[in-house]
Amino acid sequence: MNEPNKKLLEFIQEARNRGFTDMEIKEPLLKNNWPKEEIEKAFSYLQPKFKLKNQICIFLDEEVIKMLEKRARKNMLTLPEQIEDVLRRSCLGIKNKKLGYDEKLDDTLISLFSRKNTGRKKKC
Repeated sequence: MNEPNKKLLEFIQEARNRGFTDMEIKEPLLKNNWPKEEIEKAFSYLQPKFKLKNQICIFLDEEVIKMLEKRARKNMLTLPEQIEDVLRRSCLGIKNKKLGYDEKLDDTLISLFSRKNTGRKKKC
């Protein structure tokens, strides 16, 4: 892969160092008529190259990150742990649907064995 425009790479790196998100960096570049393909090529070139197969890099909207951080604090997890938990639960949900797992049935069984008071006890 040919190296993208050096000035574009420097601009992106400097903007990232100043705390701008990738979306905030892309918008003015597009407005100033930088070719979209060249912008994407530069961002792709600057992506970290992971050596481990179990790592992924995702870009999330700031609102989504705030919601995940709030949920992570509630669950006493770090943000990466919370994201991992969401993904794990999603995969389990898909797996359980394929296996014919009925969540309502499981909830009913749990309630039968629960110690939770569910109403008046009948007198014999």
